Amino acid sequence: MRSLLATTILLMASPLAAQNIMSVSVPETVDDMEFAVESAILDMGLTIDFVSYTGDMLSRTMADVGSDVEIFSGATLYNFCSARISRQVLEADPTNVAYCPYTIFVYSLPDNPDETIIGHQIYPGDSMAPANALLDEIIASATQ
Repeated sequence: MRSLLATTILLMASPLAAQNIMSVSVPETVDDMEFAVESAILDMGLTIDFVSYTGDMLSRTMADVGSDVEIFSGATLYNFCSARISRQVLEADPTNVAYCPYTIFVYSLPDNPDETIIGHQIYPGDSMAPANALLDEIIASATQ
């Protein structure tokens, strides 16, 4: 059921045009989906270069910056690269180096912690299509 739901969500997901973001929502906890995204990245033979625990940082520093707004119930960003895809997109246009490493985000909101949003920035231009396809593939794998 989860596989069918994830496929349906991916097919129905549309980029937020102004933000150039592709995201999907799945009825799973953020902890489960963080594990699924990390596993999907590693299962493709990729190495995660950096994990940003953005949700934890925002929660920890909330009072320090004079806020009482809890933005996320969890938010993590995974940065990684693919030598094959990076070579392909950089040979096509060396300025694509600005998009390396690639990032997938995973978050949930306090009012709905059993729904998780997973997505990535949509990189512009035809030369970045392989990177966008890789990110879509990872998200599809994680949500199956």
